[in-house]
Amino acid sequence: MSIRKTVAVVLGSGLMLGATALSAAPTGQMLADTCAGCHGTDGASTGPATPSIAGNAAIYIVDAMNAYKSGDRHSTIMGRIAKGYSDGEIEAMAEVIASWPVHKTDQQVDADKVAMGAEVYEDACVKCHDEKGSLADDEAGILYSQWLPYLTYSIEDFKAGHREMPKKMKKAVEKLSDEQLDAVNQFFASQK
Repeated sequence: MSIRKTVAVVLGSGLMLGATALSAAPTGQMLADTCAGCHGTDGASTGPATPSIAGNAAIYIVDAMNAYKSGDRHSTIMGRIAKGYSDGEIEAMAEVIASWPVHKTDQQVDADKVAMGAEVYEDACVKCHDEKGSLADDEAGILYSQWLPYLTYSIEDFKAGHREMPKKMKKAVEKLSDEQLDAVNQFFASQK
């Protein structure tokens, strides 16, 4: 074979391999890694207004992404991001996020409010957010060691109707004062 044909075959093979690589679907890990810009490496947020997503149940992530995608869940950025993913991609990324260990933050909390929040937790929250909000099994989202500003903003969104509260939660939250809600948020934020 001539040098010219050999070069053409080599270049053609390289282009075909490159095209194959480009057409390969992204893996769940690749998709989940795109969350790092806001939610931190392996879903461990370093920004106090952005939640850590590591360790949440896959169904929780799927439901949240679909709610953002449809506009049922209020957001500033996530609605636009979620619209860019197919159902299969969301499911693949959710499986990876669910496999990451729950992140523990290091933040300042008020010890007196934490003590009060522990009582509120036992009276109003423990049935759905068991193990101090650390288990994904309840599909309620990880509250354990979340950033305090994020927890505060979330409760404000629930109370304002920007985010739909489950019926049990709504019934419990309606009975709590703003002071009690702040205290229980301090409790969740304090967990290590």
